[in-house]
Amino acid sequence: MLMPPALLRILAATTLVVACSRSDAASSDAAKKPAPAPATTTADATPAGSAAQDTISSRADSGRVMGKASAPIWVIEASDFQCPFCKDWHDKEFQKLVDGYVKTGKIRLAFLNMPLGMHQHAVVAAEAAMCASAQGKFWQMHDALFASQKEWEAVQDPSAIFASLAGKTGVNVATWQKCVKDHLTLPMIQADRERVVSAHVNSTPTFFVGDQILPGSDARLGPAIDSALAKGGKKPGN
Repeated sequence: MLMPPALLRILAATTLVVACSRSDAASSDAAKKPAPAPATTTADATPAGSAAQDTISSRADSGRVMGKASAPIWVIEASDFQCPFCKDWHDKEFQKLVDGYVKTGKIRLAFLNMPLGMHQHAVVAAEAAMCASAQGKFWQMHDALFASQKEWEAVQDPSAIFASLAGKTGVNVATWQKCVKDHLTLPMIQADRERVVSAHVNSTPTFFVGDQILPGSDARLGPAIDSALAKGGKKPGN
């Protein structure tokens, strides 16, 4: 399954290069192992590839984009929910970015999943977030996963914790659980990671601002965004 068109257009308009600076590198052998194949049914017990599957993918894709359609600049975050550097950036900088640039209409923010093989729960955490995204609750689950990272990263099976977090975001938990169990968003997560890795990016977090790439939790997004705005940034596809 290819990445949904919306984020393909975003990345197509972005110059991607190698980035690694105070970030969590994907260097373990486990990172090279293929992810498990997704189930062949959707939440509606419809064969994969059907309109129902496409609808889930479409909802999950749009749910991980924040900001006004008229915003002139895209900011893309490639991240791993179990990455400590990603959590550090989230805890210190995420809300500042939202308040200062998303809510003011200056940028649209999109999230790309880059689960690293060194993190045992990175993929299932991404599935938890993307299945919440299919119900319009991606950013709530995104925040909850980072806030509770220390709680779930060390347990053998984080599914009960993730289900509790999902319930607190307001999703239909039964639908969310079926989505996770059947791996309905796993193809999107795999496509996210493959797209970023194929561009030789091998660390998290990594940020793309217009045609700039900014690696690491200490990335200075504000100046990069201000510079892009001063140059008269345009939305991908325009």
